[in-house]
Amino acid sequence: MIKFDIITIFPEIFNSYLKESLIARAQKKKLIKINVYNLRKWTSDKHKTVDDRPFGGGLGMVLKVEPVYRAVSTLISNFQFPISKRKRKKRKIILFTPRGKKFNQKMAYQFSKLDQLILICGRYEGVDERVAKKIADMELSIGDYDLMGGELPAMVVIETIARLIPGVLGKPELLKERITKEKGFIEYPQYTRPEIFCLTPDVGKKTSGVKGRCWRVPKVLISGNHKEIEEWRRKRAKVIEK
Repeated sequence: MIKFDIITIFPEIFNSYLKESLIARAQKKKLIKINVYNLRKWTSDKHKTVDDRPFGGGLGMVLKVEPVYRAVSTLISNFQFPISKRKRKKRKIILFTPRGKKFNQKMAYQFSKLDQLILICGRYEGVDERVAKKIADMELSIGDYDLMGGELPAMVVIETIARLIPGVLGKPELLKERITKEKGFIEYPQYTRPEIFCLTPDVGKKTSGVKGRCWRVPKVLISGNHKEIEEWRRKRAKVIEK
C-alpha cells in the first residue's frame, strides 16, 4: 500500500475529490492511503502564520520554511537531515512548483513502487527556497503554466499513480491492455454505441446545414476483423514512454 501525505493550507479543497469514484473505493479497500494535513497545525503563533513578505522586496507573500519543516518532520519518523539514500529509497518528498521537472508517466511508474509520497502544496508567490534545497527530494510541475497552488497538481499525481496500483481499476486487464513492456502507455481513439449519431437542430433554431448530418463509427471497428482493428489502432496510437 502506498501512502500519500498532503501538506496544504487549504485542506478542504480535497474533500469531494477523495470521496468520489475509484479513489474513494481504493481507500476503502486499503490499496492506497491518503492523508491531508493543514500546514497551520505546525505554526507556533496565535495567528497561525504560514507566510511572510519576501526578503529583497517584491509582490505577494512566501510560505515560511519553519512550518513546512515541522510538518515533514512529523510525517517522517526519526527525520534527520541529510537523509541517507537508503532511507530515501521508498519515500519521496515532493514540492510542487512551476520550476520543477515536468511530471510524466515514467515518473508515475517509479512513484507507484514507493511506500510514501509527501506532497507539499505551495501557494501565493511561492515557498521559501530552503524547502526546495534542504527538505524536498524534488520539485515537480504538471505543465508549462502557473496555477494558484499545488493542490490540483497533487490530485493529478495521486490519480496517475493510484491507477497503476493493482486492484484500483478493478480487473487487471483494464490496465494491462494498454501497457507493453517495450513501449509503455498506449492511447488510441475509442468509440461506442450508437454506431450512427445524427445531429438534430435545437428547437427554434434554423435547420440549415444540420439536417441529415450524421457522425459514423469507422467501419473497421464494427467489421469483426480483429487483425484489421489492431492495425487501425496501432496507426492512430499515441505512445507515452514508460
